[in-house]
Amino acid sequence: MDKSYKIALIGGTGKVGRYIATKALQNGYQVRMLVRNPDKLTLRDNRIEIVEGNVQNFENIQKLLKDCQIVINTFGQPIKEEPMYSSVTKKILEVMNDFQIDRYIGVTGGSLTIDGDKKSMINRVGAKMFEIIYSKMMIDKQREWHILNANKLIKWTLIRLPFIDDRKEIGYIKENLIDMPGTKITSQDIATFIINQIENSRYVHKAPFISN
Repeated sequence: MDKSYKIALIGGTGKVGRYIATKALQNGYQVRMLVRNPDKLTLRDNRIEIVEGNVQNFENIQKLLKDCQIVINTFGQPIKEEPMYSSVTKKILEVMNDFQIDRYIGVTGGSLTIDGDKKSMINRVGAKMFEIIYSKMMIDKQREWHILNANKLIKWTLIRLPFIDDRKEIGYIKENLIDMPGTKITSQDIATFIINQIENSRYVHKAPFISN
C-alpha cells in the first residue's frame, strides 16, 4: 500500500490513539483525526489534519473520511452514556462503502466471544463476568461484530485487547485467534500492531487477540 495514503483516525485523543497518530506519521502516512474539542488535544503536530466534530454525526464522519484510504477506529465508549460502538461502526462502514474505502481496523475488548473461540477457563469466566456486569455494552459489542461480518467488501480487522498499560513499549506482541494470550498490553505496542496491519492481510475478516 502507498505510504502516502491518508488515514482517518477516530479516537485519536485516547490512550492508544495518540500513539497511532505518531507511528503513522513516522511510517510516512498522512493522518486526519476527528476531534470533539481541539483545545483538549495533547498531541500537537502540524502534519495532523484536524476535523472538529462528533463521531455520532454522519456528516462529520463524511468530512473525516473524504479522500482517505484507511480507517482506524479506536473510539472509546463515553462513561454513563448508552453503548454506541455498533451505531458508530455502522455509520463508518456506510460512509466507507459510499467513498469506496476498503481498509478498516478497529479495536474491542478481549471479553468479546465469537464462533471458533477456545478460551481458557479463566478467560471464559472473565468474559461471563463482563456479560453480567456490562450486559448492555457486551450486547452492543456483539452487534458490532455482526455488522462487520455483514460487510464482506470491506477488508476489516477487529483487534481484541486485554487491559491496557500505559508504560513504555515492550516491543514483543503475542497474537492468537482463539484465546487471549496474556492479561496486559501497552498502548504503544497496540499502536505498532495496528499500523503493521495496514499492509498485512493476515487478519482480514478476523478478530485476533493480542497481548504482551
